[in-house]
Amino acid sequence: MPPAIEFRKVSKIYYRHPSRAFLHRYLMDKWRRKRKERFYALREVSFELEEGGSLAVVGSNGAGKSTLLSLIAGLSFPDEGEVRVRGRVAGLLELGSGFHPDLTGRENLAVYASLLGLSRTELRRRFDEIVEFSGIGEFLDEPLRTYSAGMILRLAFSVAIHVEAEVMLFDEILAVGDQAFQAACFERIEELRRRGCTFVCVSHAGEILKRICTRALWLDAGRVVREGPVREVLEAYQAASAAQAAAAGRQGG
Repeated sequence: MPPAIEFRKVSKIYYRHPSRAFLHRYLMDKWRRKRKERFYALREVSFELEEGGSLAVVGSNGAGKSTLLSLIAGLSFPDEGEVRVRGRVAGLLELGSGFHPDLTGRENLAVYASLLGLSRTELRRRFDEIVEFSGIGEFLDEPLRTYSAGMILRLAFSVAIHVEAEVMLFDEILAVGDQAFQAACFERIEELRRRGCTFVCVSHAGEILKRICTRALWLDAGRVVREGPVREVLEAYQAASAAQAAAAGRQGG
């Protein structure tokens, strides 16, 4: 059986632009056709994740974790290499992404469901279940700007988890919310896991990653440092981070 997600020597390149430049400097650079400085968000990343597998992606800020998720989601495309994803993809890449503060919860629910690929027929069939899971029924027709961060999370997660996608992506999203809602999320994730759903999760919360994922990928400056069982990779990453923090502390002292 082919893997659900496959990266083959994938690189994603961005170009640095000066945040401020005087007009004459901009025009001179343009006239001289000055080469832009390339920045590799990901460099030659390769891995496979089998159908029904679960992968934690760890690394410091700027390591390339969110870039990797965006490539899986199809929100961006590799500049080098090949990305293959089999099946419908859904998930939460940013809290409130795709939501509008002036729309009601009901309206945002419909818009977000459409963005995740849910048809009108599917939405009508699952609407009540989505609202019940979110627990925001009495606020459903209130504008989103009146919602707390936790309420937005519950609504977004509830929509995403009811899309019934083959591949689910989570970016720090499960670190938000109260314990009762987190418990409901984990229960739903276990249900989807039993159905064969594939998970890719990014989080700085190691215990959450250990609970959801079986494997891990450690990124640093866009490169793969290590891949393997989630506990082994997390322990290696945390040890390296602690050593780096201690070294920085000695230099600062």
